[in-house]
Amino acid sequence: MMLNTASPSCYSSKVQHLSKSRGKLPASSRLLRPKGKAREKKKFFGVTSSILDKSSLPLSGLQGKAIVFPPKDEFPSRSEVLSNIPDECFKKDTMKSLAYTVLSTVLTAFCGALAFAFIPLELCWLPVWLSYAAVTGTIATGCWVIAHECGHNAFSENRILQDFVGYSLHSLLLVPYFSWQRSHAVHHSRTNHLTEGETHVPYVKGEVKGDLNLNARKGLGEGLFTFIQLLTHLVFGWPAYLITGATGGSARGITNHFLPWINTGELELFPRKLEKKVIFSLGYWVYCCGVQPFVSLYLGPYIFVNIWLVLYTWLQHTDTDVQHLAAEEWSYIKGAFLTIDRPYGAVFDFLHHRIGSTHVAHHIECSIPHYKAQLATSALKSKYPNFYLYDPTPIWSALLRVASLCVAVEKRGEGRDTMWTFTSSAS
Repeated sequence: MMLNTASPSCYSSKVQHLSKSRGKLPASSRLLRPKGKAREKKKFFGVTSSILDKSSLPLSGLQGKAIVFPPKDEFPSRSEVLSNIPDECFKKDTMKSLAYTVLSTVLTAFCGALAFAFIPLELCWLPVWLSYAAVTGTIATGCWVIAHECGHNAFSENRILQDFVGYSLHSLLLVPYFSWQRSHAVHHSRTNHLTEGETHVPYVKGEVKGDLNLNARKGLGEGLFTFIQLLTHLVFGWPAYLITGATGGSARGITNHFLPWINTGELELFPRKLEKKVIFSLGYWVYCCGVQPFVSLYLGPYIFVNIWLVLYTWLQHTDTDVQHLAAEEWSYIKGAFLTIDRPYGAVFDFLHHRIGSTHVAHHIECSIPHYKAQLATSALKSKYPNFYLYDPTPIWSALLRVASLCVAVEKRGEGRDTMWTFTSSAS
């Protein structure tokens, strides 16, 4: 029997037992006074607050909304936030989940079948194979999202069916399902935590990696540095994370999803009971796939799946004016509200089950099925307009901004007003 290792931070879907009491938003928001700068008062989202010097903090399409978040003790409790999401959002429909699974897998298989039948394995057909890889990888990302939903216990009340679907889809995409399920639960439980976060944890200015990154940008120039950032993140980022724990929090050091007993940090990422499951998952994939199908039909789409995956996660938790928090300033609900929704358009929302446009709700409660996430998002946007983050910047523009300017974070402020925001300056 497959054991569930979903995040303990995810609340049960039985939220109907929660109180429907509605709390008030904080009356004021605090923001830091930059050293040597006079504070400027401005009416900001209906809240009077001071603003950071814009020359030291480039603004995203959020226009500084995330930097006026109040201290953690002025946020509503998690139970209060959940009570303001309609009960129906937490109800899983197994047949509907299976229908979306069939949709993504059939579309992906159809692309593969067409390529196998009609595209010759000849060098002159390389442009066609590249087009096939882009289209099929984009569609196959929907399969990844379904497996992601299984890992969060958002697919079905039938845990065996849920883990079977997630395990099968992720194994086909070279993802060790059970170890990923564990590390991703940690990601949710420590969103935007500066040291204990998992994936896309920023480097810190004044530390070795942070200073290396800042000096690299200075030496290479903005254009070349941005290109290298895009290449390393989008093409190599996901395999690097699975193998070395790249962009994970410093508290866990080097980790490996394929060999989960490797751990060099102070905190352990994987429980020992996952080892046999991971090894079996890898062995099953090798048994099922041959070399030729892998090279001709699999490798290209696999790279594009990884590109989409990193693009989504990078932009969900990173931008020039989105803060990261040390332990004393961090809380679960504050970290969850620092997630960013973005406009991916109708086609990608359809193919990828709205993974990028409803991600705030997903971080508030990860067991909400994707087909209920839009309703949950509307509720959060209505009830917590000062906390809900949506950046209307076109995706490719946002990606270039993040790759160029989100180099390392530096500390701003003291005490309850402390935050860590990005800088691209080595000086």
